[in-house]
Amino acid sequence: MSFSTFLTKTVLRKVPEITLFFWIIKLLTTAMGESTSDYLVVHVDPYLAVIVCGVIFIVSILLQLFVKRYIPAVYWFAVVMVAVFGTMVADVMHIVLNVPYWASSSLYAVILAIIFILWYRIEHTLSIHSINTHRREIFYWATVTATFAMGTAVGDMTASTFALGYFTSGVLFAVLFLLPALLYYRFRLNGIVAFWISYILTRPLGASFADWIGKPYLGGLGLGDGKISLILAFLIIICVGYLSLSKKDSR
Repeated sequence: MSFSTFLTKTVLRKVPEITLFFWIIKLLTTAMGESTSDYLVVHVDPYLAVIVCGVIFIVSILLQLFVKRYIPAVYWFAVVMVAVFGTMVADVMHIVLNVPYWASSSLYAVILAIIFILWYRIEHTLSIHSINTHRREIFYWATVTATFAMGTAVGDMTASTFALGYFTSGVLFAVLFLLPALLYYRFRLNGIVAFWISYILTRPLGASFADWIGKPYLGGLGLGDGKISLILAFLIIICVGYLSLSKKDSR
């Protein structure tokens, strides 16, 4: 099979139904990605942590691409690794390369916009329900990765650069996260637009509250990134296990 044939081959949709469980697990993964990444780069050699997580990230995406149907454990494992590795990439931009958060946020926003434009021009849709070819799936995961990197930078920018602190940032993003749903149900905002706006905002929302609970500064409670990461991982496993057995988010 040629690569072009692989890209355009029709496949079963391998993304979950957009239910309440989808948003719950998505928020849990964003929070876990933040706390896990921060824990690893502090307690493990940061270069080794980035390399190892980068390899696992690639493996998780390839696994998701090559399975033949939606499997909750495979799909959410890929999301978790996007969350962890996306956080690391965003942090490298700021900590290692000294790029200010406003600049990295802007860069990732441009990258995300380019992905959306290319996706729409080639596929003529951005709907998560139309992901039925490998090429659309690749566009989807490129979008997901970009949203995590941008959301990490935006969340850190509001908390530190704008001096809102983690809790206030979390409340701000919670309101912004719910706003598209209100606009969709009351004012008929396009469903695809509403979905992607909320999806993007899950990252700074989950990360802000994870930092608030785990960090001892910027108004945080200081319970520790490692503890928060383990608790979130346990909750994700419980939710994904339930979906695997109940099939509530499968078609």
